[in-house]
Parts: sequence; structure tokens; C-alpha cells
Amino acid sequence: MLNKINEIVAKVAGKPVNIATDESLFDSGLLDSFALTDLVTALEAEFKITVPDSDLNPRKFDTLDKIASYVENLQ
Repeated sequence: MLNKINEIVAKVAGKPVNIATDESLFDSGLLDSFALTDLVTALEAEFKITVPDSDLNPRKFDTLDKIASYVENLQ
């Protein structure tokens, strides 16, 4: 799952993801708050999940590990 999430983040960011799975995607400059909706849309399509609007918070999607955990909890 982490590999697929890494691919999605790279596509949304428009560049390779070369950070640790526990490093912030936002603090590292890979993503910004504008990219969050694109990221969530791609995650929803790939993993057949629905992310409620109340969860559109960068802290929930801050690292690859957090994204993987979040997606697993919705599946």
C-alpha cells in the first residue's frame, strides 16, 4: 500500500517522493494545502474510499505512514 500511496503523492506533487515514510509531506515542500484536495481525490479513486469533508485536514495526511493508516481504517 505504501508504494501505491507514494506513487499517488508523486503524481500530485509532480516530482519524485524521496523522503522517509514518517517525514512531513507538507513541511518538506512536496505538498501544500492546495494539493490536499487533489491527493484526497486520487486516494478515493485508487482505494475506493470516501473521505468526509471534516477530515480534509493536512495533519491527517501529513506523512506516508499517516495516509496508509488512514486509508486502512476506511477500508
